[in-house]
Amino acid sequence: MASVPLDRIALISDVHGNLTALEAVLADIAARGIGHIVNLGDTAGKGPRGSAAVARVQEACAVNVRGNWDDFLDTIPDEGPAEMVWWRDELTAAQRLWLRTLPLRHDLALSGRRIRLFHASAESPHVRVHFHHTAEQFDGMFRATEMTGPGAAPDVVGYGDIHDAYIESADGRTLFNVGSVGNPLDEPTPSYVILEGELDGERGAPFGVQFVRVPYDVEAEIAVARERAMPTADVWEIELRTAVYRGRQTA
Repeated sequence: MASVPLDRIALISDVHGNLTALEAVLADIAARGIGHIVNLGDTAGKGPRGSAAVARVQEACAVNVRGNWDDFLDTIPDEGPAEMVWWRDELTAAQRLWLRTLPLRHDLALSGRRIRLFHASAESPHVRVHFHHTAEQFDGMFRATEMTGPGAAPDVVGYGDIHDAYIESADGRTLFNVGSVGNPLDEPTPSYVILEGELDGERGAPFGVQFVRVPYDVEAEIAVARERAMPTADVWEIELRTAVYRGRQTA
C-alpha cells in the first residue's frame, strides 16, 4: 500500500530583530516546500530590525504566539533604559499592539499526538524553563494552567525563550525547545524545528521532530546594528559571533 504524504510544519522562535537570520531560515523552509510556519515569539528586541522582522513574520507565519518581549515592549516607559526605549520605538504603535495581543499558546494534533506550543512555559511567557530543569518543571510544562486553559494534557510540548535547542522524552511525553533564529545561545547558528506527521491523523502514523541549523551572514547583521547606532551593539555582536550570553561575557 502506498504511503500517505506527511504534513510538515516549521517552528521558529526568538528572531529578536535579526532580519538577516530570519530571511535565511525562511529561505531554507521554502526550499524544503514547507508552507505552514508557526512563530513562538520574541520577534523584536535585542537586535536592530524588530519592525522589519515583525512585518516579515506577519506575512510568512500562519500562527504567531506571544513571547515575553512581545508582551512587555509596549510597556517600557520613556524614562526606561535607553536600549529598551530604542527597541520599543523602533516598532510602530500598531506593531507593539499586535505583539502584545497575540495568543499565548497554539495546539494541534499530529499523528495522534496532542501537541502544545508556547513561548516559555505553561504558566506564563515570563516564566523560564531551562535545558537543565527539574522533574517537577518537566511535569509543569504538560499541566493545564490558567494560561493554557482546561482540556486533555498534551503528549508533546514545544517552546522557545531559552535560545537553547534540545529534545527530551520521559513517561510517554516529549518536550523540546526549537532554539533561536536570531540570537542562538547554544551555538552561533540559527535553529528551527520541523514537525512531520499526519494532521489530525491516527497514532499509528509516522511522527518526527527534526532540528535544522541554517548558516547566515553574521557580519552583515552586525553591520546593520552599527549603522543604526543600536544601544548595546557591542554585546550583541559577541552574542551573534560566539553564542555567549551577554550576562556571561567578560570585558
